[in-house]
Amino acid sequence: MKEEMKDLKYFIETWGCQMNEEDSEKLSGMLKSIGYSKSTDIKDADIIIFNTCCVRENAENKVFGNLGELKHLKKKKPELIVAVCGCMMQQEGMADKILSKFPHVNIIFGTHNAYKFPEYLNRVKTEGVQVKEIFNKETEIIEGVPIDRESSVKAFVTIMYGCNNFCTYCVVPYVRGRERSRKSEDIIKEIEDLVAKGYKEVTLLGQNVNSYGKGLEEDIDFAKLLRKINEVQGLERVRFMTSHPKDLNKDVIYAIKECDKLCEQIHLPVQSGSNRILKKMNRHYTKESYLELVELIKKEIPGVSLTTDIIVGFPGETEEDFLDTLDLVQKVQYDSAFTFIYSRRNNTPADMMLNQVPDADKHHRFDRLVKAVNESVIMKNKEFEGKVTEVLVEGFSKNDETKFTGRTRNGKLVNFTGENIKAGDLVNVKIVRAQPFSLVGEAL
Repeated sequence: MKEEMKDLKYFIETWGCQMNEEDSEKLSGMLKSIGYSKSTDIKDADIIIFNTCCVRENAENKVFGNLGELKHLKKKKPELIVAVCGCMMQQEGMADKILSKFPHVNIIFGTHNAYKFPEYLNRVKTEGVQVKEIFNKETEIIEGVPIDRESSVKAFVTIMYGCNNFCTYCVVPYVRGRERSRKSEDIIKEIEDLVAKGYKEVTLLGQNVNSYGKGLEEDIDFAKLLRKINEVQGLERVRFMTSHPKDLNKDVIYAIKECDKLCEQIHLPVQSGSNRILKKMNRHYTKESYLELVELIKKEIPGVSLTTDIIVGFPGETEEDFLDTLDLVQKVQYDSAFTFIYSRRNNTPADMMLNQVPDADKHHRFDRLVKAVNESVIMKNKEFEGKVTEVLVEGFSKNDETKFTGRTRNGKLVNFTGENIKAGDLVNVKIVRAQPFSLVGEAL
């Protein structure tokens, strides 16, 4: 079978978060395991897969637009197979809507049954049928799915799936299901296998990593898992995301402080600085408790990098609410932030709320927020000028192939010059200049 298919190629377009990126790496791994090769040109592919996101409306619109464009390519290549998967497909009625508007789509599947993709592909090729299969409920965790990593230096490792928090703006619990944790032995084995292949860094993934361990028979929580991973020989760095502020506890903070492989970086989504809006969002913490947590983190982990997610224009948000958010940003001084304009999502409580904020107000507040965040980022980057810091080399810079690129332990992107350096090396770099979103340095 592999011999017959050696010239067949696939193309995957991914929208969304790191979880989606890892899902695409698994789809790529499955396809390579049956003889396909990866193409960077969509027009050259025999299979095109769109791995979708539904967190924001813009991501959905991109999917519709791209599917429409494929209609012409499909006419030129009738044998072309088009598949759509991911979070967007888990929304009620979405699969039927796509098949109705874009009948040239061959395969539709959801987040819970991606591991069955080779089976769906075989049915299309041998039976000539159109396949639509969406599991409405989460399944048991499937281990051993082939995975084709994007990087040879760092890798995503999912430690748990799903979310139980039901923030009122978010569709994730509906499309990713309830929380399920992987057994620690399976996680450790995956990391040990990665280290054996030369990987130096892993990023642990979960919608709320601090909930890890719930439902497992073994006596383990997230802090204990971090300490176990820290003992893996040959591993250099460990990161994780995402942490929910209501669940990040002292045990995790002390684990980061005491374990040499855990990076001094915490992604701590705040979403809003207004207590009134946080309550409407169902976040279960206050601005004051969040700032207390930040204070503890900074006290116990010197040099820690704090990043966040912030939404502006949530239903009912007033100018006073927004000013509370700006005040929090100025108090915390984030190293970076993902900033979003609130996007209405069907079947979420926030979508039904009154007092939706006018678009003009949303955009005005968004611009002010970005300005405040960027001021903080630039200031934090400036602190690195003249200092020497350890960088894990990821390869050559995308924008300047005469320079190498990599990240510090606390996640700062560094582009630097040097000699006799290769991907995977840990290099001491002197920072000579801070730029708004990166650092420039020279290897010592």
